[in-house]
Amino acid sequence: MVDQLVETRFGTVLGTTEGSVNVWKGIPYAQPPVGPLRFRAPVPLEPWVGVRDATAFGPVAPQDISVFGGASNAVVGEGSAPVLNEDCLYLNIWAPAGAHKPRPVLVWIHGGAFILGSGSSPDYDGATFAAHGDVIVVTLNYRLGALGFLYLGDLSENYASSGNSGLLDQVAALQWVHANIAAFGGDPANVTVFGESAGAMSIGTLLALPEAHGLFQRAILESGAASMITSRQRAIAVRQEFFQELNLQDGALDALASVAVDDLLAAQKSIVQRRGITTLCPVIDGSVLSVHPLEAIASGTADGIVTLIGTNLDEMKLFTALGTSSPTPNEQALQQVLGVDGSALLTAYATLRELPPQEAWVSMLTDKTFRLPALQLADALVQRGMQVWMYRFDWATPAFGGGLGACHALEVPFVWDHLRGSQLSMFIVGTVTPQMQQLAERMHNAWIAFAHSGQPAVATLPAWPAYDTQSRTTMIFNEACHVENDPQAVERQFWAQHL
Repeated sequence: MVDQLVETRFGTVLGTTEGSVNVWKGIPYAQPPVGPLRFRAPVPLEPWVGVRDATAFGPVAPQDISVFGGASNAVVGEGSAPVLNEDCLYLNIWAPAGAHKPRPVLVWIHGGAFILGSGSSPDYDGATFAAHGDVIVVTLNYRLGALGFLYLGDLSENYASSGNSGLLDQVAALQWVHANIAAFGGDPANVTVFGESAGAMSIGTLLALPEAHGLFQRAILESGAASMITSRQRAIAVRQEFFQELNLQDGALDALASVAVDDLLAAQKSIVQRRGITTLCPVIDGSVLSVHPLEAIASGTADGIVTLIGTNLDEMKLFTALGTSSPTPNEQALQQVLGVDGSALLTAYATLRELPPQEAWVSMLTDKTFRLPALQLADALVQRGMQVWMYRFDWATPAFGGGLGACHALEVPFVWDHLRGSQLSMFIVGTVTPQMQQLAERMHNAWIAFAHSGQPAVATLPAWPAYDTQSRTTMIFNEACHVENDPQAVERQFWAQHL
C-alpha cells in the first residue's frame, strides 16, 4: 500500500493505495453532532492542523443492530460489532489511481429504514466502481433514528430542523463533496447521487430541497422514491411518546439533550415496535420541508436533474420473511396499509396473477410501498420535462428455498458487482453462477454509463428508451434482460381507481 496525501479545504488527509484504487476512509464532513449540537442541523467543520489519518472507517451512527436480526449486520458494516458513536458524520472516498483528471462522482446514500446502516458496509466498497468505471465513489454516514429524525420544532425554534437532521447531514456531505472532491480527482459539476431503500427515499426528498440544489446533476433511486414522509402532527405524537418512554416531562429539552444514547435507543426500539419501522423519517416540518416532495418537484425544484428509478418485483417478500410486515392479508392490515377497504384490490390481484391470497397480498404491498411511489415520482419529473429511465429487477434468488423471489435489496450486490464475498450477497444471493455474474456486470456498467453520460446505455443491454407517461418503457433486469412498455398496467390502473 502507498500513502496518499490530499489537501482539503479543512486540512490534509492521509489515505492509501490498494491495488489500482486510492482510498480515504473516515473523513469528517461536519462537526460532531454531540453535546449542544445533538438534534441540531450539522455545523461546518473547523480546519485542523497537521495530517489527519484517513485509513480507517469512522464510527457508525448509533442504532439497534438487532432490528432485522441476522440481516442487520449486512447493512451496518464492520462485521457484527461496529463502533457506534454520536460522532458519526464521516465519509469515505475511492478513486482510480493514476492520472489525475476530473472524473464523474458517485455519492451513495445507504438504506436501512432511517434507523439502520452505514456507509462503511462491505457491500458498499467503492473499489469495484472506481476500478471498472473510471469514477470517484463517496459513501457516507448520517444520523439515524431519533438522533436524526425526532421532531422537536414545536417546542423550540432552536430545534426547528431536528426532524430532518439526518437529511441535512446528507446535504452537508454533498456540500463537502462539492467543495473538496476536485482534490481527489472528481468533477464537482458531474455528481450522481444514488441510494437504495431509505437512501433512495432520501434522494427523492433531496430533489425537493433548495439546500441541495446544484449539488448533484443526476440521481439513481433503487427501491425508494419520495414516499417515506411524515406529517408534523404525527411527528409531534411520536415525540410525545419518546418523552413518556424516557420518563421525562414533555418539553424537557435540556433533560432530553443529556439522555444517554443507549436510553434513547431503548425508547426508540419500544416505539418502533408499536408503530412500525417507518416511524422515524423525514418530516414536513415547515422549516426544512414545507410541502410533500412531489408537490415541490411539480413546482420545479428538481428541474435539470436526470434520474434512473426502479424497483424489485418482490420487494415485500423480504419484510414478510423478517416479520416486520404482516405476512397474511387480514382486514386490519389492509386498512392500515391502504387506508381504504382493500378487499376488492386483493381479489383483483389474486385473480389477475392467479395467486393464492398470501402471494397476492405481498404483491399488493410491493406495489403500494415501492412501485407506485416510483411511478408517481417518474411521472412528476417527466411532466416537468426531465429525462427519466425506469427499470424493474426480476431476478429471483434461489436462496432460502426460493421464497424471497426478487426481494428488497437483492439488486444491491448486482449494482456494486459484489456477488462474491460481501455480507449482503452471502445472506441473500447464494451460489454465484456465470449468468448471475453477467447480470451483475450489465447492471454495474449501466450505472457507470449513467454517471458518465446521463444515459444507462451499454452494449450488452437491449436498447433502453427513456420513460414517458404514455409508453412507460421499463428495462427488466433478469438473466435475459428485455424492455417492456407499461409492465403490470392492469394493476397500476386498479390502484388509480381505488385510491
